[in-house]
Amino acid sequence: MIRIKHIIITCLVCVCMACNKDFLENTNKSKLTDDMQWSGEGNADLFLNDIYSALPNYWNQPENLDNFTDDNDAGFYYTSYNWKQGIVSPASSDYTVWGGITGSADLTNWPTTFNNIRKCNTFIAAVQQYASNFSEAWRNKRLDEARFLRAFFYSELWQHVGGLPIITEPMDRRKDDSTEIYKARNTFAETADFITSELDAIVKGQHLNVKYNHGDADAGRATLGAALALKGWVELYAASPAFNAATPAAGIDPNKVAGYNNYDPQRWAKAAASFKLFIDNYGNGKPYELFPNQATLWYEANEYNSEVVWDRQVVANIMGSSFEQYGGPVWILGNYYTWGNYNPTQELVDQFQMANGKSITDPASGYDKQQPYKNREKRFYDWIVYDGAPYKMDWMDRTDTIFTRIDKVRPSKNQIDFGTDDVSNTGYYFKKKLNPLVRPGGGAVSGANFIYFRYVEVLLGYAEAQNEVAGPDGTVYNAMHLVRQRAGLPDLPAGLSKDEMREAILHERRVELCFEQKRFYDIVRHKIANTVMNVDKHGMMITNTSPNDNKGVWKYEPVPLNHPHVFKPHMYLNPIPQDVIDRNRKIVQNPGY
Repeated sequence: MIRIKHIIITCLVCVCMACNKDFLENTNKSKLTDDMQWSGEGNADLFLNDIYSALPNYWNQPENLDNFTDDNDAGFYYTSYNWKQGIVSPASSDYTVWGGITGSADLTNWPTTFNNIRKCNTFIAAVQQYASNFSEAWRNKRLDEARFLRAFFYSELWQHVGGLPIITEPMDRRKDDSTEIYKARNTFAETADFITSELDAIVKGQHLNVKYNHGDADAGRATLGAALALKGWVELYAASPAFNAATPAAGIDPNKVAGYNNYDPQRWAKAAASFKLFIDNYGNGKPYELFPNQATLWYEANEYNSEVVWDRQVVANIMGSSFEQYGGPVWILGNYYTWGNYNPTQELVDQFQMANGKSITDPASGYDKQQPYKNREKRFYDWIVYDGAPYKMDWMDRTDTIFTRIDKVRPSKNQIDFGTDDVSNTGYYFKKKLNPLVRPGGGAVSGANFIYFRYVEVLLGYAEAQNEVAGPDGTVYNAMHLVRQRAGLPDLPAGLSKDEMREAILHERRVELCFEQKRFYDIVRHKIANTVMNVDKHGMMITNTSPNDNKGVWKYEPVPLNHPHVFKPHMYLNPIPQDVIDRNRKIVQNPGY
């Protein structure tokens, strides 16, 4: 079996073979037919491995979805800067992160998504056509992997644009009637149902492993755990207020591509049931459970740990990660290292509670505005780099102290400047997910896998859905307590109302999942983007009352960033690219574009 993490190595070997002069001269290319491609399991695996290699590697994007939220302040040259000005247009086909106007990053890349879907359809059809060339066990397993990958690709685009054309056969314009090639968009509901029904069939089929562990030959391939977690997430997304309503958040939608156009509480129940099934069958250490050390969960040495449900394989230097180049403190030990793209806003920092579990707005919390970084919860110190924070990664020979204050006596290169260079405009950096072994600036040298889903999301997803179904019952409290206990926080108080529990769950999601590309989906699906994105964000300016000698008091003052903050209702969905509509007149546009 070919381990997925070695896909690229296999591809490179193939390239080297192709560069061999004798190989080129002695191979009759007319014989490289479908019969050869599908002659056995090894060759067929190469085709499927190529589809795995198309999974998005979000490590290697200098902009991610958190840039499109109220949690992060990013550079003016990125697509998110246009988006935060309300500039979104179907006219562009530029899906890069560099100042495009297509919407949230490159996740709306319609051509790439459907190219990947077509590859999945081709694999499924070919394996069925050449079934006699494969063992039944291999065939069942690989077909379900391909169906999972197809569902995953569909889910990624569906979350951003709504209903999609459901295509399950490899369309070929050379053979098929043109009227059959051009498909209309299915409704939001039909697309969601297709994705979840495919995933449900995979879970019930039981052909995949529940989980893979470090060293397993097939580590990185789809699993039953990944299929059930994705099913629950899609159901949770669909049940949320932006879509599960008489009028979708994006606007009046006669085509039913932007939402359901009605409210049904059973949609919450479906999500709760999927997450509960996961917890009952696969959770509580069977084999998934919360990894004890949050600070090191993403480290390369801890790949495939008990919390990882679905990740994207990365191989250092070959198809490695350059994430460390993009985030973290800009200046370390006096040297320039990173682009400083991920700068937590004051809005996010204020969400981290005190060590006693109380919000900083609670008069009984002990929070001191003049010592705002004292006695905060553990996750704050694990993930946020604040003024005066010690900073030490394994690649560093000594600990640095990061100062973001405005200090005329001992100025720091990381000093907040509100300018257009790489230094943070918020007075904060982050260190969550950074590989401690990797010196920033060395290229794609990190081999840490990118995690799409982890078990904590199953717990939080269940708590949210079940709370909507039955209110804050004991199972909701239990799920929340597991999350908070791992973070070193006390349990939630008893007797919370349904609304209070909902607020507690969304707060926990925001903190626990910060900088994991989850906040964007939460502000969209809960229909709060129009509230949180239409106000200015803040940073922390720290100055001394006696600036020339620092003999005064250090003053902590939240200050507005004065950056764009425009959000219009139609931005709850991205537009369908105009060139797609031009090629296929059956495709309708989303509301408001």
